Amino acid sequence: MDFRTRVHIPKSDISVCHFTQMMLFGSCFSENIGDKLLDYRFRANVNPFGVLYNPLSISQAIKLLLLGKQPVFGNDLIFHNEMYHSLMHHGDFSKTDKNHCLENISEQFSKSSDFIAKTDIFLITFGTAYVYRWKETGEVVGNCHKIPPDKFVRFRLTIDEIVEQWSDIISLIKSKNDKAKFLFTVSPIRHWKDGAHENQVSKSILHLAIDSLQSRFADVHYFPAYEILLDELRDYRFFAEDMMHPSSVAISYIWERFSETYFSDKTIEINQEWSHIYRAIHHKPINPETEAHKNFLEQTKLKMEEFYKRYPLISKQVDE
Repeated sequence: MDFRTRVHIPKSDISVCHFTQMMLFGSCFSENIGDKLLDYRFRANVNPFGVLYNPLSISQAIKLLLLGKQPVFGNDLIFHNEMYHSLMHHGDFSKTDKNHCLENISEQFSKSSDFIAKTDIFLITFGTAYVYRWKETGEVVGNCHKIPPDKFVRFRLTIDEIVEQWSDIISLIKSKNDKAKFLFTVSPIRHWKDGAHENQVSKSILHLAIDSLQSRFADVHYFPAYEILLDELRDYRFFAEDMMHPSSVAISYIWERFSETYFSDKTIEINQEWSHIYRAIHHKPINPETEAHKNFLEQTKLKMEEFYKRYPLISKQVDE
């Protein structure tokens, strides 16, 4: 007997290999998959604006990158709680020094605007349909940075608003690269501060918006990360201590399902080979001074050199 409802995912006609250029935008789940892609030496650019949750902020970030328009200047930063913040960026970009904050934003933007022109697949994760508008300028923000809520207007996007905005972005991308493909997911992480019912309504809007985009564009696809965690892994042992985010075990399982859906047998074989080396590199010895550990390091070095010889282009693209 099988004591779970396994989510059926047909093999996709999207093929991802180590030379596929991917950009990932959106909620924490994009970072979960993005980190895995980077660990396994894929060509991926992950959340160049940091974690973004709502569809409008994600589309705005992509549009700025496509147009090559620097998003933030000195006067755009907000000073709050002894740090400078960009309302378009996640708190990872916030710094106590104003120039450091701007330099960090500019450096990441330049690198990502070059990358986006060559991107084959966009993996987009929507987290919530609720957005916050900064009262002072009327702009939708990517992050509130714990600024008092009376500085914002909170509202919920409609399906049509999301579809209209993303139809424009997809068309813009396709005008520059007609071979680009789009892989959407809905984050399985619940936004509990919205309330249980409101979270469900929000996630439903996101699902319906993606479904509408699929009907409009042949190159729009959906990966059921949301369904895998909440239907197939419906047990709190697959969640982190906050009972909201997926555990490392759940992330690894979703990565396996992602791999079997989009990777060829050869790509999976390379990943399996690299995973042994990766674990060895990150192994923490009890006593690093022993001869046994020194021999272990030497063997790991030899395995890496052999991997580099057989897959020189994979190794080269990571070092560039």
